[in-house]
Amino acid sequence: MTVISNRNTSPQKLKATLGNTQPAQKNLRNFVGKLQPGLDELTSQTAIRNGGKLLLFLLLVASSLSAQPLRLLPQNPHYFQFKGKPTVLVGSGEHYGAVINQDFDYKTYLQTLGRDGLNITRVFTGAYFEKQGAFGIAKNTLAPSPDRLILPWSRSTQPGFALGGNKFDLNRWNDAYFTRLKDFMREAERNNVVVEITLFSSYYGAGWAHSPFNRDNNISYTDDINPLDVNTPNNGNILAFQEEYVRKIVRELNGFDNLYYEIQNEPWADLKDTVLTLNEYFPAEDMKTGQWRAALEVVAQRANDWQRRVAEWITEEEAKLPKKHLISQNIGNFRYPITDPDPNVSIFNFHYAHPEAVTMNYHLNKVIGFNETGFAGSNDHTYRRQAWRFMLAGGGLFNHLDYSFSVGAEQGQDTAYQAPGGGSPRLRQHFALLKQFLESLDLPRLRPDASLVKAAPGLMHTQTLTNQTNQFIVYAESVSPRTTELVLTLPRGTYTAQWMDTATGQIEQVENFTHGHGEKRVTFPKPLADMVLRIQKQ
Repeated sequence: MTVISNRNTSPQKLKATLGNTQPAQKNLRNFVGKLQPGLDELTSQTAIRNGGKLLLFLLLVASSLSAQPLRLLPQNPHYFQFKGKPTVLVGSGEHYGAVINQDFDYKTYLQTLGRDGLNITRVFTGAYFEKQGAFGIAKNTLAPSPDRLILPWSRSTQPGFALGGNKFDLNRWNDAYFTRLKDFMREAERNNVVVEITLFSSYYGAGWAHSPFNRDNNISYTDDINPLDVNTPNNGNILAFQEEYVRKIVRELNGFDNLYYEIQNEPWADLKDTVLTLNEYFPAEDMKTGQWRAALEVVAQRANDWQRRVAEWITEEEAKLPKKHLISQNIGNFRYPITDPDPNVSIFNFHYAHPEAVTMNYHLNKVIGFNETGFAGSNDHTYRRQAWRFMLAGGGLFNHLDYSFSVGAEQGQDTAYQAPGGGSPRLRQHFALLKQFLESLDLPRLRPDASLVKAAPGLMHTQTLTNQTNQFIVYAESVSPRTTELVLTLPRGTYTAQWMDTATGQIEQVENFTHGHGEKRVTFPKPLADMVLRIQKQ
């Protein structure tokens, strides 16, 4: 082991010493080199003597580590590191139109998320947006008034855009859009909110009619293609415009730490392969109209090939730039064992996800995320249970689609919305409690452990996490009005066990015990409830 003296150590000697350490120090050597001019100036002051240089150097290193972009937690890549700390991403946000909808007050919105203790939101950057009334959403932030829509491309002088106004010129960027986008990012940064930058989306059939890439809506002579070919490599000259758009976004946002890129929202909606029927008892007539709820659908190969191309554009562009950001891929609804994962992808996101989405893909050693919920009514209880199930299975990201946010309701107070999902201030409190609970644990060593629960009569769901030494966590949902219990497998030791109500955060029961060998039975304290048990070994 190399020992660095803290007495009269020059930056040059530090660099030479670091050069003899392991390859993992290369980034640190580069950092020292970048700091050299400022460090020389600061250390020239007579007040800094003896160990002062090394102390200043270490402080600057610590500052650098805390200023890195969001990344996977090095000790446990199923979670994140942000601002130098292990973290999970948990949010409940508006319907992705905060930037493109000029009527939406994103500053109030982001301040609300920060105040509520949440730290992630999604934004669509302009390749896809919606018409008013789409998907039965009455106050859809992703469907701005046509005259309040702002996109990355400038308008031309030629009328004819499908939603009103002039067509777009794909060869001219809209400076006002990028000013708004970067101001949004700065405001998110001030409120400790990470932003999922969603570059593309499926068009769901009707959405292509008003897309800027549609030749009817631009003066740039994009090819007239089958709408299902748009997000594939076989899209004619649209591919070049898509590439320029991605590279422009990446360049503009490179200075920010609080983001990751998602390639495409719900790619399976336009081009899919149905790989499994989830419920063989689903009525045949319903399969024709609501098949997505009863089937496992994944993106078709040609669309997947295009997504890899987009990921390459991001990594190639960032290779020329100072900062490198994570990339996520939206895999499917519910659950799916990922095959042939893209090595450029660090986050694999699911919609309406089951805990099995984590279990099936934990071996990838990447973050498994649940970045959209909805279509399950407005009951807070539904989405709270979804979040706890998924995150206690080992997920690292959860983001709820919260319809209580809309234009004029940027504080998320509107619970009279008309939409297929939910959202409320109270629900955001539940999610904040989940985030706080997880971040109180030993994230660098936390792992799922199915062997912890041997039996759980009367309990519908149990999810378990342990750090393998002194923290043992069980999330459980009771479906029985009778007294139920958990049968646990624990190592020998002295323990404190606390049951917490996930709806209120109240500690409902505390037990201190010494365990020798065999089974440990723990009584579930509150029938017909969902609770989390934290067992701490002394």
